[in-house]
This record gives sequence, C-alpha cells and structure tokens, in this order.
Amino acid sequence: MVRHSLRSLSVRNFRYFTVGQVLSVTCGWMMFIAQDWLVLSMSGDSAQTLGVVTALQFTPVLLLTLYAGRLADRLDKRRLLVLTNVAAGLLALLLGILLLSGAERLWHVYVFAFALGTVTAVETPTRMSFVSEMVGPELLPNASAMSAAYFNLARIVGPAIAGVAIGQFGVVSVVLLNAVSYLATVAALLRMRPEELLRAETRPQDAKVSDGLRYLAGRPDLVLPLTLVACVGMLAFNFQLVLPLLAKTVFHAGSASFGMLTTALAVGSLAAAFATSVRSGRPSQRLVLGSAIAFAAVETAAGLVTGYLTTLLLLAATGFAAGYFAQAANHRIQLGTDPLYRGRVMALYSLIFTGSTPVGVLLCGWLADHWGVRVVLWGGGLASLAVTFVLILVFAGRRPRTADHGARPPREDRQDRVNAG
Repeated sequence: MVRHSLRSLSVRNFRYFTVGQVLSVTCGWMMFIAQDWLVLSMSGDSAQTLGVVTALQFTPVLLLTLYAGRLADRLDKRRLLVLTNVAAGLLALLLGILLLSGAERLWHVYVFAFALGTVTAVETPTRMSFVSEMVGPELLPNASAMSAAYFNLARIVGPAIAGVAIGQFGVVSVVLLNAVSYLATVAALLRMRPEELLRAETRPQDAKVSDGLRYLAGRPDLVLPLTLVACVGMLAFNFQLVLPLLAKTVFHAGSASFGMLTTALAVGSLAAAFATSVRSGRPSQRLVLGSAIAFAAVETAAGLVTGYLTTLLLLAATGFAAGYFAQAANHRIQLGTDPLYRGRVMALYSLIFTGSTPVGVLLCGWLADHWGVRVVLWGGGLASLAVTFVLILVFAGRRPRTADHGARPPREDRQDRVNAG
C-alpha cells in the first residue's frame, strides 16, 4: 500500500519537483504566518486590515489567472515556473531588507501582498497543469495527492517553526528564510530532464480564453464541481483570516498558539491527502457532493464549540474534510479535461478556488469585527451546506454532452464521426 501511495515518486522529474516544493512551500507557509502577525501587530489587531491585505494578495488572481492559463497552454511550463519563482524570491528579499531597515509601513505590506499575488496568479495554474506533464494521466491522481500531502505537511511544519522563529528572532527572520527557499524550487526545475516530460505534440499558438469557456459550456460534469468550489471557497475557505483572529481575540494567545491552530487544520488536510493518494480513477459526482456536505457540517461544529482543545480537534476534522473535498473536485476536473484545454480549465479552477477569497475575506472581516470570529466559522459552514443542496437540485439528472471520462476536444469528435461515416 505504501509503494502504491508513493508510486508517482518513481518519476525522476516529479521527485526533483517534490523536493524543491517541500522546502519552498514550508517556508511559504512560514511567510503567511509572519505576514499575518506583522499586519495584526501594525494595525492593533484589526480584522478588517487583515482582510484588506488578504484581499490584495488574492485580487490579482481574479484579474490575471485566466490569462495565465492561456500562457500555460502556449508556453514552456517549466521555464515559466522558473521565472515566477525567481520573481517571488526577489519580492520576499525586498520586504526582508525593508524590515531590517526599520522603515516598514503598512502600505509597504499592501504593495508586497499585491505583487506576490500577481506572481501567484501566473504560477498556480502553470504548476497545476505541469504535474500531468511530469507523470502522465495514469499517475496524475496519485501525483496530485502527493502534491497535496507535501503542501499540507508544509502547513504543519511551517506554522510551528514560524511561531517559534517569530518569538525568538522576529518576523524578518522568517521573511528572509522564505526568500532563500525559492532557490530550491528553481534548482529542482533546472535539474529536470525536459525530454522526459509528457508534453502534447503541438501547443495551441492561439490558445484563447473564450475557447476554454466554450469547451466548459458543454461539460456540466465540470461545471458542477467548479460552481461548488466557487461557493464553498468564498463562504468557508477563509482560514487565513479566521485562525489568527481565533488565536488573538478569542483565546488571547501568542504566536505559538496561532501556529498550533494552523497545524491542527493542516494535520487533517495531510491525512486527507494520504487518504486520496490511493485513488486511481476519476471521482464520481456523488463523492464530490458528499465530501462538500461533510466539510460544511464539520466546520459548522468547529464554529460552535468554545474550548481550545475541542477547537483544535474539530479544526483537524475540518482540515480532513476540506482536503478531501478539494482533492475530489480537483481530480474530477483534471481527469475530465482534455490536455489541450487543461491549462485554461485549471486556471479557471484556480481563479474560482482562490479568486473568491477577496470577496470572502472582506465579508468575513466585517462579520468578525461586528459579530465575532466564531460566527464566520459556523455561518460559513451552514451557508456552504445550503448551497450544496441547492446545486444538487439544480444539476439533478443533467448529463454531460461528452463522455464522463472525458475530454477530447469537439474538433476531434467531429472528425471521428466523419471517419465512421
């Protein structure tokens, strides 16, 4: 079972990619903790200020991700990832130098958050669609689960280290370490063997966003998980705002306790990643909907309890349910999409999943300031539950115009019919 769970690591290029990502993503999560702590310290624990910074970081996703998906389908994904990681490292280095000088202001953090969000808007759909080039369609579910595993492992280790590092050495130590960590990702990408990548024989030179949207219009089996991810992501995936506020305003704890809350959520997500690593086929629509219902119910419970230990346990359960739902939706979309459209479809997935955050965090910041952060948790869970049941009713009985497994473009379908005639 262990060998089966780790089978995608037998691919050399994916091994290099994973090693580089583990270090970089771990330091990236340390950076998120440091940024949130810095903002709260500079703003007097203002939930709305933290919401503004988070919104600025995710707004470029709304503006640029679809265009980035077009770039991912047209250009060499490996080279594009090298450029984005170099840019992110330079941004972190500049912020670290600013903090060392003691001249930092809140607007500096605003600018950094927006600039990093711009880089992320290009990097995320490129990275997600690049996984299939490294391992191929048969190993894609396992590789995706492995990516989720190291991502969530980083969420466990990163915040725990960040909590200690911030207390001992200050925020600047975390920022500078994050800047250096991008070298690992760049080195791993450069060490790959391009000839072993499983690329399409031809890349669309005029890959239009509109073509990708038309492709999706005939695929209700893809539209349902995308719609579900959009609604649940906006209503319930606001942990970057919720967790620091829980630590500071509910439990009146320090950075180490903040790290523990984040770690609890990540432990559950890591368990979900390993649970989905044995998957070898495309998840059913019923599984995606069922996992969304389970996540909404558990998050509602996490918002209703009051004790610190009970909150930690329910956050771990929430992390598992959230991770399982996200992986089910991701696999259903990726494995049902034609490779020629995958960059644009995954760009839309990334746009929906993370681009809904600016709206969500601003709303949740207002709710937290006026009603308390726990309302954000149980309210988001109940709203997600309601939306899921509405979508079940809307999509009941609808079938895709193409096969469930699939994803050949309409152009090829028409040619098949001509050949059959």
